[in-house]
Amino acid sequence: MGGNGRGARGGRNNRRSGVNRKAFRENTDSRFEKSRGAFYERPKWVPPEMSSEPIPTPDCPYCGKPITDLSVAVADRDSDAPVHFDCIVERITEGETLEKGDTVTYIGGGRFAVVNFSEENRNFRIKKILEWETQESRAEWRKNISDHFSIT
Repeated sequence: MGGNGRGARGGRNNRRSGVNRKAFRENTDSRFEKSRGAFYERPKWVPPEMSSEPIPTPDCPYCGKPITDLSVAVADRDSDAPVHFDCIVERITEGETLEKGDTVTYIGGGRFAVVNFSEENRNFRIKKILEWETQESRAEWRKNISDHFSIT
């Protein structure tokens, strides 16, 4: 707290030496075209239109029930059809030999894993990784619903 009345940064010493402030602001404005030395108007941003079609509710090929939330569905390995997440976990659980402390878990990137949790549930070990969805190709139904969730 200096008692000179110039503020915490000392007043005059804080100014850019030799720079005209108005000219500096004009040159840093994003609408300023340096090559022409003039301002130009940006086009007004128009948000994209939302899809007017309702999100489809296909039936799960494993259980036959409708998939009401396609955003959490997973593509079937063979047909790329949408499948309930829980149906896939159930199918993997039936197909794997699970020991005490083992569980089937989604680990991201279209992969599931057989994970063994210790007695205290503090530590775990991934015993087996199951590639379910391929990262190279995207199911066609995912492309169709993406307009409903991300429009920019």
